[in-house]
Amino acid sequence: MTVAASNDETAAGGTITDLDRLGFDNRFVRELPADPDPENRRRQVYGAAYSLVTPTPVAAPHTLVWSPEVAAQLGLAPELCESQDFAEVFSGNRVPAGAEPFAQAYAGHQFGSWAGQLGDGRAIGLGEVVDISGRHQTLQLKGAGPTPYSRTADGRAVLRSSLREYVCSEAMAHLGIPTTRALSLVVTGETVVRDMLYDGNPRPEPGAVVCRVAPSFARFGTFQLAASRNEIDLLRQLVEFTVRNDFPELAEDWGATPEQYVPALLAEVCDRTASLVVDWMRVGFVHGVLNTDNMSILGLTIDYGPYGWLEDFDPGWTPNTTDAGMRRYRFGAQPQVVHWNLLQLANALANLVDDPGSLQDAIDGYARSYNDRFRTMTVARLGWGEPTDGDDALLDGLWSVLVSAEIDQVRFHRDLADVPVDPAVTDDELLAPLAAAWYQPEQLTGDVRSALVTWLRDWAGRAAASGLGEGERRAAMDRLNPLYVPRNYLAQQAIDAAEQGDLAELHELLEVLRRPYDDQPGKERFAERRPDWARTRVGCSQLSCSS
Repeated sequence: MTVAASNDETAAGGTITDLDRLGFDNRFVRELPADPDPENRRRQVYGAAYSLVTPTPVAAPHTLVWSPEVAAQLGLAPELCESQDFAEVFSGNRVPAGAEPFAQAYAGHQFGSWAGQLGDGRAIGLGEVVDISGRHQTLQLKGAGPTPYSRTADGRAVLRSSLREYVCSEAMAHLGIPTTRALSLVVTGETVVRDMLYDGNPRPEPGAVVCRVAPSFARFGTFQLAASRNEIDLLRQLVEFTVRNDFPELAEDWGATPEQYVPALLAEVCDRTASLVVDWMRVGFVHGVLNTDNMSILGLTIDYGPYGWLEDFDPGWTPNTTDAGMRRYRFGAQPQVVHWNLLQLANALANLVDDPGSLQDAIDGYARSYNDRFRTMTVARLGWGEPTDGDDALLDGLWSVLVSAEIDQVRFHRDLADVPVDPAVTDDELLAPLAAAWYQPEQLTGDVRSALVTWLRDWAGRAAASGLGEGERRAAMDRLNPLYVPRNYLAQQAIDAAEQGDLAELHELLEVLRRPYDDQPGKERFAERRPDWARTRVGCSQLSCSS
């Protein structure tokens, strides 16, 4: 299959005005083995990377929102994104010319236990298109109906979770964190029954479909499935396809053997993933369900389910009610859980090399890379410039201070830039710029206050010694400490309004999140700490995998 002429048009600066001219170049389905059974029924699929499957039409699709940045990257004209045909295609009602819809096969460890075959149970890829930069992008519809991998589920998604995915994936991109993107959010005109907290209280909710966009949706579990079944030829094909198309720098000499490119691939995945997790920890993102099937081989944030944003600094917090007992995926454990997940990927890839020990350096490299980058990032976001030998004690003191009271970690780090470094200021003057970070100001007394003041004076001394001027230091801190993140309660407010047909809150939130590091006069309410009403409300403090 060749790339259609529409991509030549786009490369020349034009825009696509007809979705039948998207210019699909479906490498995944062309180059990898397909499920030979065409029937769309729930079953185990062997010896295949995917199953061909057609989206299930919905009653009355209507586009709620679309991303101008993603649309521009794909070369789509704005008027096309406002058309009814756009809603028809990106709800799954119409398959455009050149598309070859498919669902991927993969497996995974869920909450530390092997779950066997999982696969795209409600995500259907339309195919791959070539964007204006010449890069392949897979367009995937989440909530577009059942597939052979749906198990007992209906293949649908609700507005509540779909809106959260749309908002968070776009917010992460604007925060500068690797992520899948969202082109569109389309409501279906149908209801979907979900038991939000799995407590025996199901109810109908509005249905929706998100179009997710990424160069690849391959996961750690993509390789685990083939390895678990001893389908070594399929595993080799998956790895070669991935290296050739997504890591071409590793395939410059395609005469190389798996002994050479498999360790190199794993090392690159470990490096990208370490950088990704450092970013999560920087902004307070908690994935919530870090199963190996939810880990991207490209080092992207993928599968926004019961995620949450850390508000008060609690390393033990998880937003996922399913994980409430063991807290495996709590904020503070994410670096270690990801390390374990990478080891499971290594175990799968070890089937392709004679010496599995050759993969150990990559796994060990993850820990070194994460620790070095986390320390460098933390020192930089505190306005200290480059790390020095004496920083570790000060950093340990910071973690102690942040857990000593209920402190909003987003506001604390952002407003720290306003704290004076002059040693002559009073304690009250030192604390005043951080007032917006205290959930319970009455906690700021006695030993808590004394420890905080001591740390702030040490911080100021280290900042002064860094050699950075005040303006330079403030700019450096503001580049790493966002003022606006998609706080859990902000997303819930947008959901509540959208379910009533009011999109103003959603649009305003999205607009603010496009510039998360900038002060935005008039938008201060989007930077406020969590209100008391959201402390225990479902959707703000508690989430589940029900979507």
